[in-house]
Amino acid sequence: MTESASEHYVILGAGQAGAEVAASLRKKGFEGRITLVGEEPQPPYRRPPLSKAFLAGEAEEASLFVLKPEQMEKQRIDFIGGARATAIDRDASTVTLDDGRELRYDKLALTLGGRARPLPIPGADLANVFLLRNIADVEAIRPHIVDGRRLCIVGGGFIGLEVAAVARKLGLQVTVVETMERVLARVTAPVVSRFFERIHREAGVDVRTGVAVEAFEGDDGAVQRVRLGDGSTLDTDLVIVGIGLIPHSDLAEAAGLECDNGIVVNEYARTTDPDIVAAGDCANHPNRFAGGRTRLESVQNAMEQARVAAASMLGEGQAYENIPWFWSDQYELKLQMAGLSGGYDDIVLRGDPESGRQFSAFYLREGRLIAADCVSRPQDFMFAKKLIAADALPDAAKLADAEVPLKELVPA
Repeated sequence: MTESASEHYVILGAGQAGAEVAASLRKKGFEGRITLVGEEPQPPYRRPPLSKAFLAGEAEEASLFVLKPEQMEKQRIDFIGGARATAIDRDASTVTLDDGRELRYDKLALTLGGRARPLPIPGADLANVFLLRNIADVEAIRPHIVDGRRLCIVGGGFIGLEVAAVARKLGLQVTVVETMERVLARVTAPVVSRFFERIHREAGVDVRTGVAVEAFEGDDGAVQRVRLGDGSTLDTDLVIVGIGLIPHSDLAEAAGLECDNGIVVNEYARTTDPDIVAAGDCANHPNRFAGGRTRLESVQNAMEQARVAAASMLGEGQAYENIPWFWSDQYELKLQMAGLSGGYDDIVLRGDPESGRQFSAFYLREGRLIAADCVSRPQDFMFAKKLIAADALPDAAKLADAEVPLKELVPA
C-alpha cells in the first residue's frame, strides 16, 4: 500500500471545478479516499446550458452531469449531495457539515463557486422574480416560459442575453433592462455591444440601456410591474435577474484564509494554508493576461485551474498559465472570446459588425494582440489564441483583411 492510500482528500463544492479536481486526482494516480461535497442534490453538472438548452427544454437534467453516479462509484469518489459545509477547523484538519457530520482531511480543495447576485430593491421578494444559477432555479422558471407572456430581464450580460434569445424563440415578449450605457459593457468594446443590441432588437427584444430598476411592484404578491429610474414602468408577468455572481468565500474567510474578491491563491492554486487549494469561480489568482490578480467566471478557468489544484494537492509544481477564454450562444450565433481586453488602446475589425452577422474584433495594446471577440468565426478564435499566447505584434492591416489567413500571422 502506498502512503497516499491512507490519505483523505476532501473537495467542498461539486460543480465542474470540484468534479475536475476529483477526476484529476484519480488520473494522476492518487489511491486514497476522495470525498466530494455539494450543496445541491445533483451530481456535478454543467451550468452553461442552464440559460440555453436546459431552459428551452431541449436538454434533460441527466445530460448535464459531468460525473455520473456510476462514474463516481467506479472512480471511488464518495459524493455527499445536498450538504453544506459550515466550518473549517484548520488546526484539527476537519470540515463540519450542516447535518453535523465531521470530515477529517489531509488535503482540502475549495471549489465553492458562487451565488447569483440579488437585486436589493423593493419587491425583490415578490413571486415570479427569479435568479438563475442552478437547476432548481430553472425548474422554477420553466412553467412561466409560455408563448405570449411578458418577461423582463434585468442585466444585459451573458446570462441576460442568452435568456432573452431563448425566450424570444419560445414566443415571449422580452424586455432587457441594463443600467450601463450598453450591453456587455464590462467585457466587450462598444462596437461589439452595438452588434448584440442590433441582433436582439431585430429578434424583437426591447433593449433598454442606461436605465436602472428601482422597484418591482405587484398587487397580489406577484410581480406585475417594473418601475425604472426614468419614471416609466413596464408591465410584466415575470422577472429574471442576471447581474453577476458573488463568490463563496465566507467559509474560507471564517477559517482565516486570505480573501479579497474571492479566495486568494497563488499560481499553483494554493491558498495561504499549504494543505488547502482553491479553484474556479471562487478563486482570486495571479494571471499574466490580466496584468495582475483576477477572478474568472468561466468553464475554461474552472476546469484548467482545477487540474492545477489537483497537482498541487499531490505536491506537484504545475503553474496555472492558460489563456482565458469564454463563449456565449445567442440565437444561431456563437461568440468566442480569447484573452482579456481590459486596457486595450486599439481595436481592429475583420468583417462588418454593423450589417453582417459574422466578424472578429481584435484588441491591441501598444501593437500587441491581447484579446479577440469572434462571432461565428471559429477559425479566427483558434488562431487568435495562438497569437495571444505568442505575445504577437501582428500587422493591423493584415488582421483586418479577411483574405489573409490568420495562421500566417502566427510567429513560427
